[in-house]
Amino acid sequence: MASSKFSAPPTAQHYLVCGTDDCENNCQFYCNHCHQQMCAQCRDQHQKRPNTKNHEVVPYQQRKRQLPEVKCQIHLNKDVDMLCEQCHVPVCSKCATKDHGGHTFIDLETVYAEKCAISLDEINKIEEYFLPTSQDLLKSIKKDSIEIKKIMDDIRALMKAEAESLKRMVDSVTLQKIKQVDEIEESLQEVSKSQDIKYNGYISYLHELVKKFHGYLSSKDIETLMSEITTNLKIDPIPELVKPVPPVFTAGQYSKEDVTKLLGRVTVPDTKPENREIKTMETPSTQLKPRGKQSKQDREKSDTKPTLSLSSSVNKVREYTVPGVNGVCHMSLGKSGRLWASDVRGNLVQTNLHGNLLQKIQTSGKHGYHTVTQDKDLIYTDWENKVINRIKQDKTTTEFNKTGNWIPLSIHSSHINGDILVGMVKGRDAKITRYNKTGEEIQNVQWDNKGQELYSNPRYITENINGDICTSDYKKHAVVVVNKSGQHRFSFTGQGSKFLPYGICTDLLGHILVGSIPYTGFPKLDSGNTVYLLDQDGQFLSLLLTQIQCPCSLCVDDENNLYIGENQYFNNTVAVYKYLQ
Repeated sequence: MASSKFSAPPTAQHYLVCGTDDCENNCQFYCNHCHQQMCAQCRDQHQKRPNTKNHEVVPYQQRKRQLPEVKCQIHLNKDVDMLCEQCHVPVCSKCATKDHGGHTFIDLETVYAEKCAISLDEINKIEEYFLPTSQDLLKSIKKDSIEIKKIMDDIRALMKAEAESLKRMVDSVTLQKIKQVDEIEESLQEVSKSQDIKYNGYISYLHELVKKFHGYLSSKDIETLMSEITTNLKIDPIPELVKPVPPVFTAGQYSKEDVTKLLGRVTVPDTKPENREIKTMETPSTQLKPRGKQSKQDREKSDTKPTLSLSSSVNKVREYTVPGVNGVCHMSLGKSGRLWASDVRGNLVQTNLHGNLLQKIQTSGKHGYHTVTQDKDLIYTDWENKVINRIKQDKTTTEFNKTGNWIPLSIHSSHINGDILVGMVKGRDAKITRYNKTGEEIQNVQWDNKGQELYSNPRYITENINGDICTSDYKKHAVVVVNKSGQHRFSFTGQGSKFLPYGICTDLLGHILVGSIPYTGFPKLDSGNTVYLLDQDGQFLSLLLTQIQCPCSLCVDDENNLYIGENQYFNNTVAVYKYLQ
């Protein structure tokens, strides 16, 4: 058997040299007959020689593996080079003629090459899929552990803070009650003191009276004695004594359970643990489920709203005007029946659903930069100052968080847990950051599993019923969807014509609705504007509305009505459509 200058392992990554004598070029090819590695020049010469021109020369990675030299244990001077098909054992030529008469044999080198090919395939699967996927999941486990520790630390800190608050309240109430007792004691002591003075005076009076009568007893003047005793025999009565009535302390009626209620409680949600989503080895096109077929999970989700479905037609149910804006670029609809709307000039107004202006502020925002929280507060981004602000119910404005070097563009308040999702950019970088209700940063989503950037310009952002983060990315011309762990699920880039997504929202069925303008170098604002309807797995369902004016802002209310605001100067109309039944 021929030998080469190098014997490289199957997964070798280092530099291979041509196996031809005196040639130091890179090895690129392999002769399966000679078992020799070759460069391109030596391959050409090898295939021109009469005795080797019919040899099979293949790229090095596709080579047949050379059978190792193994001596027969019975015939020590013979190599094992055949496989008995009946006995399934490797044998030498002598064993074949002596012990395996009538059997059929296969070239052991061919079998060895096939087994090596299978092994290489399995190695590739492990290195390209199973190993990186497992490592990603291991990272997520470690991340979960860190996150759980952080959450539990926060809970402990909140419990201590609540206990300290209760302690301070107890101390304050106790001081008030002690002050009340001090005042009562002072009043009772005043009564006691006045009676003490009164009785001291009366006792002095009695002592003087006793002295006076002793003087009568020693007097020799009988006539005077008789007259004085008769006149002064009357003794003043003992003054009336008022016994003070002290207060009575009634102990508070409380138990350990009452204190436990006051200090809140920790509960574990009654939900099944979520299985980690594992990236599939299938191509993106095979990951999409065929229309008309539902998985068990999808059927369970659809069962939660059995009476709600897509209507056969889309009908406009009302229309009203939003004062104080030049075009409706973004809307935030709260449960209180109040609508916040804004234009690209930073005008941000609040109206009721009759179009009456309630308040107006000036901001630096342009697109999806405000959202209504579960507490009915408004949170909006200030991209000039890189700050996120909160407007409370009493119209006071406070700072929610600062974003450092990142410019906050879009924002959304989760209807699931109240988290705040913010789309940000810094130079050419872009990301989605998740904050909890208190403004603490808890997640950043920036790259996919291959290290590619997910976002470029996240102008609008929303969340689906399954926790997916759905982002309308203006520069990528795509709707980018990741799961709540930040793993990329899919990107939707339209149907046919170039896609320029604007406003985005989701509904109770998990549909994703996105407004789009066909991009042909410059947006056409007078034709072809469309509202796309997707399912939660990114499958295109229909063009819900077409030929409408620049559908820049979309949102769905609690009654499943679709609100569409148009980004047209001097057009501040909001149209309301019914598309579910």
